[in-house]
Amino acid sequence: MKDLSAYKNAFSALETPFYFYDTELLSRTVEEVRRAASKYGIDVHYAVKANVEERLLHIISAAGLGADAVSGNEVSRAVECGFPKNRIVFAGVGKTDKEIRNALGIEAFNVESLQELEVIDAIAASEGVVADVSLRINPGVDAHTHKFITTGLEANKFGLVPEEFQAAADLLKRLKSVRFTGLHFHVGSQITDVQDVFGQECVRANEIANFFESQGLALEHIDLGGGLGVDYQTPDRNPVPDFELWFSTIANNLPKRPGTRIFTEPGRSIVAQCGSLVTKVLYIKERQTKTFAVVDAGMNNLVRPALYGAYHRIDSLDGRGASARKYDIVGPICESSDVWGTDREIPECSRGTLLAIRSAGAYGSVMSSSYNLRDKAPAYFSEDFNK
Repeated sequence: MKDLSAYKNAFSALETPFYFYDTELLSRTVEEVRRAASKYGIDVHYAVKANVEERLLHIISAAGLGADAVSGNEVSRAVECGFPKNRIVFAGVGKTDKEIRNALGIEAFNVESLQELEVIDAIAASEGVVADVSLRINPGVDAHTHKFITTGLEANKFGLVPEEFQAAADLLKRLKSVRFTGLHFHVGSQITDVQDVFGQECVRANEIANFFESQGLALEHIDLGGGLGVDYQTPDRNPVPDFELWFSTIANNLPKRPGTRIFTEPGRSIVAQCGSLVTKVLYIKERQTKTFAVVDAGMNNLVRPALYGAYHRIDSLDGRGASARKYDIVGPICESSDVWGTDREIPECSRGTLLAIRSAGAYGSVMSSSYNLRDKAPAYFSEDFNK
């Protein structure tokens, strides 16, 4: 992984803000995912929602990973970028009829409600095909993460709850144009209590799998979703997340079933650390109690800090040897929540100083907007600068 300050001269010639992706780090991360997955017999599907940059998707698909999509357009993008259609799973509580029809032939629809199961059956029947489906289960496991990114509690909108299990089993046996293939779970995102949370998920998944098997429904796969967290505080210390710990936790807590594959769906943990949002200081505002550094990247480029107070490390690319000062680093958007960090201690800044907002490869560009009619940030890639 190359220090971002090494790109300072090249970056200075570019209009900011922009996303910069270290594709060498991405390749290293994907290789570690493959190694750990192979060791524990786990089938990995990349969660496309984390980042849809085509060059990144081609790297991931070329490594042999499947894809996890949550919209029809994500299914299409995955196919365009080299993921085989029969290696794509499709989740989401609000799949439209058009999305379902266009996605027929994928590895599995992760069905989120009894009504959706009936709709998929009817659409598949109208097309003269049988659709492979798995049931998304709300397992009642607390992910110990922010309430906006937890998904496995009964208060969340996702999946089926226990009182629906018998009805789901009965419906699956009655419908003719869907074929049951397995169960899907996902308890949340940015999970750092790996052994506790994923251990609980595995125990619960095993209990629920036992129920459906008791109903005569064989499981071809158990999909445990994603959620492995990354180190936002010190990304250079831990550029590649601990996939070994995650997959070994699964292996130690989920009993093996002959003929049943185990799926996971990492997104953030694959792409977060390879991306940075590079921005430039526009103005320094001195106040009695604090100093503001106003930059040209705003919450429209990366909404996570404004949406739920997410932390991203901020590095100066210009400040080697400069004395440190504390700044409130803020963006240009006309919203008081457009703040990158308060009381951040970084080398002294001036107009034109380049800053890198780190760990921005996941849920950055995909969630960007043109709010205030501002331009979206373009993307650049490390191999273009290393030639």
